[in-house]
Amino acid sequence: MVIRPAIEADAEAVAAIAQAAFEHYIPRIGVPPIPMLLDYPEAIRSGKVWVAIDSAVVAGFVLLEDEPDALLLDVLAVSPAVQGRGIGSLLLAFAETEARTRGHTAISLYTNEAMTENLTYYPPHGYVETGRETVADRHRVFFRKDLDD
Repeated sequence: MVIRPAIEADAEAVAAIAQAAFEHYIPRIGVPPIPMLLDYPEAIRSGKVWVAIDSAVVAGFVLLEDEPDALLLDVLAVSPAVQGRGIGSLLLAFAETEARTRGHTAISLYTNEAMTENLTYYPPHGYVETGRETVADRHRVFFRKDLDD
């Protein structure tokens, strides 16, 4: 498994993974999850996306954004065909390394409260819920992980 910056040629695979990984949440949320709506070619051009390559195929990705007080883990997605193989954990570890490299002491993220799998996925990885907020028709749950030096 190799994690590398996404390139323009990865855009279609990244968008397809986002669609496949998040579409089953539409009935729960009532609208498409935000990761399904993002402009991945632009995010790739902006240097915000890293892909996990398994057997020469994009298996998952992260979209990272610098914020003043933390690195925002904006999207973490793994192809449903390879979920359960530890790719998500590898991408989380990569995000931590990237945060430290960029001088951040924490990682933040948010998810929809209807994505109950995420609410139980992040705490064992050291993420602590820091709050909840409703924005328009989206009910967000915020998490943060402080990084040890």
